Amino acid sequence: LDDSVVALTADLCALSGLGKFKEEFPNRFFNMGIAEQNMVSVAAGMAKEGLNPFVTTYATFATARSLDQVRVNMGYMGLGIKLIGLTSGFSVGILGATHMCIEDLASMRAIPGVTILSPADGAETVKAVLACANLDTPVYIRLTGGMNQPVVYKSDYEFEIGKAITLQEGKDVALIGTGTMVYECQRAAKLLKEKGIEAEVVDMHTIKPLDEQAIDGLLDRKLLVTVEEHSVIGGLGGAVAEYLSMNTHRPPHLRIGAEDMFPHAANYQYLLNESGLVGSSIASRVEQVLKEA
Repeated sequence: LDDSVVALTADLCALSGLGKFKEEFPNRFFNMGIAEQNMVSVAAGMAKEGLNPFVTTYATFATARSLDQVRVNMGYMGLGIKLIGLTSGFSVGILGATHMCIEDLASMRAIPGVTILSPADGAETVKAVLACANLDTPVYIRLTGGMNQPVVYKSDYEFEIGKAITLQEGKDVALIGTGTMVYECQRAAKLLKEKGIEAEVVDMHTIKPLDEQAIDGLLDRKLLVTVEEHSVIGGLGGAVAEYLSMNTHRPPHLRIGAEDMFPHAANYQYLLNESGLVGSSIASRVEQVLKEA
């Protein structure tokens, strides 16, 4: 392991999965307490001194409570901090709106110079961390889902920042998912196939920079669908819509995500079902749009 790598957490060692790192490298592990703004600033100082800081806390505290420090130290100063937003989306729904995070992509996308990664499963999380480990520029890694998250990648594959991955091809519609929703897009594609609708499934693991070339390759479909465990405002759907707006020859675009609201407290699966972020609901909405077209 690179001796420059240090790990910082806001009193979330166990929840961050850093227990083993702490045991093996106690001099490179820093529990900053429940002081997220200070943690980002300390990481900035470490980066200035040549260290490679990985900073972990709940996504809502990383990107909302610490937004000024993120904007200045990561964005404006361009320091190579790797900020990891844990439990993004609805996964800690039982703790209520203060701990859930469905706005982080919107705020982080607006900060110049920050790469944003949103892995689909555990294997891709490893790929994302390794891919950004040697970058000297700021990165935000958004982690969605709970324990025992469904597996998308069952064998090794090539991961490249900024290059989407086509998991299956389909001539009728394109389901562009990110994070946990990649698996749900796969489930939706199976259901749509039973109705005679061929759906392409794309893992858009990098939100910024967006793989515009991959989107160009989907413009001949009847419908583009973006699916994310995030607000329909400002996330993957917003990024794709912004790009599509510059192209006069484009198919309809259906954005599926959390609506413009603060979610109520409930368990994770309940909130996913309620928000229509499960394969069956995604398939139903796609089928409905195609019938109305």
